[in-house]
Amino acid sequence: MDIILCIKQVPDVTEADLKIDREEKSIIRDDLEMVINEWDNYAVEEAVRLKEKHGGKITVITLGDEESEDVLRRALAMGADQAIRIDEEGFENSDPRGIALGLYHIIKELDFDLILTGAQSSDIGWGQVGVRLAEMLNIPYATLAMGIEVVDGKIIVKRELESNTFEKVELDLPALVTVQTGINEPRYVSIMGIRRVRKLKIEEKDIDELGISEDEVGEKGSIIESIRLMFPPEGEGAEILQGSLDEICEKLAQIIREKGGLY
Repeated sequence: MDIILCIKQVPDVTEADLKIDREEKSIIRDDLEMVINEWDNYAVEEAVRLKEKHGGKITVITLGDEESEDVLRRALAMGADQAIRIDEEGFENSDPRGIALGLYHIIKELDFDLILTGAQSSDIGWGQVGVRLAEMLNIPYATLAMGIEVVDGKIIVKRELESNTFEKVELDLPALVTVQTGINEPRYVSIMGIRRVRKLKIEEKDIDELGISEDEVGEKGSIIESIRLMFPPEGEGAEILQGSLDEICEKLAQIIREKGGLY
């Protein structure tokens, strides 16, 4: 089974002191650690498990600058076979369609049975790139996968729905699946594993080689415009209710009544 992985490098903001640039359009990333997107990490692990079970090869693709090669090499260390980086120059401030378009122009020339992406990215959180890519390729897709099983040349995808419920859908191949966190336990990648793949060649493509006009991607090709980025206003803090359960419920009901929530 030949699998294509679409992954992304994102800033780790777990304990970071975030600052917004002067244009109020984005956060300052200079001092932030860059890591693989959490959802994508699960997708890489799932791809490697499918390869170990069914054979084939894994091609991993990212759209980013030279530093984003680190996440490609991480995927190679986990078990991917080859990597492609699309240079981000010209794609800056692209909307989901623009990003999907860049991936499409690479993938349409490749042979594949399955495409895996993360369900969303931790920095933007659109959750649209995977499904837009599937539409461009005219292949079936499923989102929020919590399980993928290959049966008789097709795949059965267990999808996570609301209220702790799931559904199973059957897709003909080739297909695209967006992966939810928790589908597996991603394997540990050692420093030695990263060093082992350090010299592997990463294929590079730019916007001109892909045959994409600058009017199709970036700010010019985007239907979404970023007006201003800001931190939410700070409130006065939380009020901690104390007492027995009945007393707390009565106090909470009184607060809600005072704020007009109960009549």
